[in-house]
Amino acid sequence: MQRLTISLDDELAQAFDELMRRRGYANRSEAMRDLLRRELGESDLASGGARQCVAVLSYVFDHHERQLASRLTTLQHDHHELVISTLHAHISHEDCVETAILRGATGSVRKFAEAIIAQTGVRHGQVQLIPLETPTRQSKRRPKA
Repeated sequence: MQRLTISLDDELAQAFDELMRRRGYANRSEAMRDLLRRELGESDLASGGARQCVAVLSYVFDHHERQLASRLTTLQHDHHELVISTLHAHISHEDCVETAILRGATGSVRKFAEAIIAQTGVRHGQVQLIPLETPTRQSKRRPKA
C-alpha cells in the first residue's frame, strides 16, 4: 500500500469531512479510496475499458399498457445470460416497479437495459453499471493457487 499526501483548502477539507460524516466513513482514507474507485470505474465505463460489469436496472411501468408485461418478460428470457435476478412490486393500481440485476459484457448489458427502458409504457428507467474488471484494476491480480 502506498501513502499519498494531499493538501486541501480549509473550505474543501470541511466539506469533505461533512460528506464523510454523512456517509458514515470512519476515516478520510477510506472515503478517499471510495471516491477514487467510483471515479476510476466511471472513467473505465465511459472509455470502454470495462469489459465486464454488473448492473442494477430499475424502472416503473404501467401494467395496463397492452402486452408490456409480456414484452418485458420475453426480453428478459431472450437475454437470460445477462439477467441474474428480478424483483417485481406493485406500487399503485396502475404502476409496477421492477429491478433487474444484470451481469455480462458491458456493451451487451447497456444495450439490453436501454431496450427495456425504451419500451412503450416504461417510465423512470435507470441503469447503474458497476465495472468488474478494468485496465486500472488488472495490474495486481494474484494467480490462483
